[in-house]
Amino acid sequence: MIKEMYGRHFLTLQDYSPEEIIALLDLAAELKRKLQQKEQHHLLAGKTLGMIFKKPSTRTRVSFEVGMWQLGGHSLFLSSQELQIGRGEPVRDTAAVLSRYVDGIMIRTFAHSGIEELARHATVPVINGLTDLYHPCQALADLLTIREKKGSILPGLSVTYLGDGNNVAHSLMLGCTKLGIHITVCAPKGYWPLPEVRSKAEKNGVVSGSSVMITDDPLAAVKGADVLYTDAWASMGQEQEKQERKNIFAPYQINETLLMQADPRAIVMHCLPAYRGEEITNDVLEGNRSVVLDQAENRMHAQKALMAMLMG
Repeated sequence: MIKEMYGRHFLTLQDYSPEEIIALLDLAAELKRKLQQKEQHHLLAGKTLGMIFKKPSTRTRVSFEVGMWQLGGHSLFLSSQELQIGRGEPVRDTAAVLSRYVDGIMIRTFAHSGIEELARHATVPVINGLTDLYHPCQALADLLTIREKKGSILPGLSVTYLGDGNNVAHSLMLGCTKLGIHITVCAPKGYWPLPEVRSKAEKNGVVSGSSVMITDDPLAAVKGADVLYTDAWASMGQEQEKQERKNIFAPYQINETLLMQADPRAIVMHCLPAYRGEEITNDVLEGNRSVVLDQAENRMHAQKALMAMLMG
């Protein structure tokens, strides 16, 4: 399995089989155990990761940098404003040159077409740290967290995502349906996931036995769910819409009333940053059902497994 993934790009979970995703989760769990027990795991000794940031970041930057160091490698922070790509150098030239210097490229950017172009011309693995369409590293960490909290048998579990049908929702839909997890996305009409992403998820579900539901009814969506998940209502680049979105999304807030409709053992997830009192109340975010900090930590463990598989 490791040999099959070596050298590949990671642009979306749709490109990976269920068996490959499980292998990544298994390795992530093993690397997490090794770190906790202070066992050395320098799987990328002598390797370098170039990290291009067109969007600001906390969790993505720190988790990749620290994770690469723990694997025995080195990472380079590359602001798009400091690269020639920020002055108009063609993406293909940047990709070709960086491929001569580094063993992998992680990019956090806007248009998904940009990362696809980078991957076409790079001869080293390109990792999607986030685009406007997908956030697969987040979904990988989410699946690792769900497996830790709900047990290794994922098929049949149900996840309800409440909020904007954005890049996080898209990747969660693809990741869940690859592994047989039922996924419901609950959002106001007009803010639903893209039809083409829904179609891919539904096709995954035919194979894995999972289902996809899109609804604008929060009470129906959370009924009996094993996992409740939310994200900020306004993503980067949507700041001007923030007040309008607060009004539209208010009924989709995860609060104690909504949480009571889920399974009594349900966990609450948020990919952070969280705006307390908006998409989630402070008492739920800080409550005993919240696994948000474990989820954030697992970004590093999941990404370490990913880098080890692709670059090791």
